[in-house]
Amino acid sequence: MLNPSSLSSSRRRHLHYAFWRTFRARAGPRPHAHRSLSPRPASAALRCGTLRVVNKWDGDRSDRKSEVTDPLGSWRDVTVAGGRLVVASTGPAPDRADAVVLAMHGIASNLMAWRAVARETARGGQVAILAPDLRGRGESSGLPAPYGLGAHVADMLAVMDHLGVRRAVLAGHSMGAYLAARIAAEHPERVASLVLVDGGLPVGELSAETAAAANALTVGPALARHALTFSSDAAYLDFWRMHPAFLEAWNDDVEAYVLHDLGGSPGARRYHVNVDAMEADSDEILRDPRNLDALEHTQSDAHVLCAARGTLDDDNPLIPRRAMDDFVARNPAAHVELVEGTNHYSIMLGRGPGPVRVGAAIRAAAEAAAGG
Repeated sequence: MLNPSSLSSSRRRHLHYAFWRTFRARAGPRPHAHRSLSPRPASAALRCGTLRVVNKWDGDRSDRKSEVTDPLGSWRDVTVAGGRLVVASTGPAPDRADAVVLAMHGIASNLMAWRAVARETARGGQVAILAPDLRGRGESSGLPAPYGLGAHVADMLAVMDHLGVRRAVLAGHSMGAYLAARIAAEHPERVASLVLVDGGLPVGELSAETAAAANALTVGPALARHALTFSSDAAYLDFWRMHPAFLEAWNDDVEAYVLHDLGGSPGARRYHVNVDAMEADSDEILRDPRNLDALEHTQSDAHVLCAARGTLDDDNPLIPRRAMDDFVARNPAAHVELVEGTNHYSIMLGRGPGPVRVGAAIRAAAEAAAGG
């Protein structure tokens, strides 16, 4: 296996770009019905229902040290099919909280993706935040099949049942947003509202060819990273620091996220994920219409936050502006927010406006749930 530690700094700097170019070339055009549009001024965007463009933020608030240094420091095991799912939490116990938030991460991610957002959410109110490592990821990577979103739905209901949570605000990032929407569509009685981050908007049915291309784009870079070995934790962190999404955003929360799913032995450290689970999830989410248009079949209030840039801080966001406009046009009451200055990662993690905006949206949803 390739050891990035043996490469020059310039070569390491281009590894992530190389992964992206390789899988883009193999996959062809992005699998969206419409191409991304050039950014428009906020006044133009505001003409479309409740689509909101946020391009100002309080930089001091994002950068300051919080009194909640490790907001996901409490872990518990929850029995699910085949074993135990690890769930991190912050805030009061669910039975003593004013509202409960169940936060679901993306396809190649882990529960630490919610660390910065959990800190922001915890700033106000008695809100319990539950953030699981989904089946096949992080501390839950040893769980066996079944995989796919149907299995994740069952796991999330098991978490709620285990902790006595009747209804929760569901928050999801990327694949987690589609998972949240599917739970809301199939189990509306368990959902107070939805906060969907850079995911969850209906895609429409995809052809087999387009689904295969999207699968390569979604899991390809993670599979390539899984094939690498690293001489130390520091070497792995150096590799991630080169990631374009974090060049201007790196902080302690990003570091905690990166290290959470690092495993292996000394001298041969590796990104630790269940590849079968990741590939099964990617294949199912792209081929099963229950996942692609779940949000169209929900009755829950939804706040959707979209990053302005893509996974490598490129100008191809995962949710193009046209897709946002189309969704708002079909759903005039929808609350869709474009968060300028963020990419698919930094809308959740790192220095910048993302965690503050997502945390504010979740706090507002939790306050509404507590009042209802």
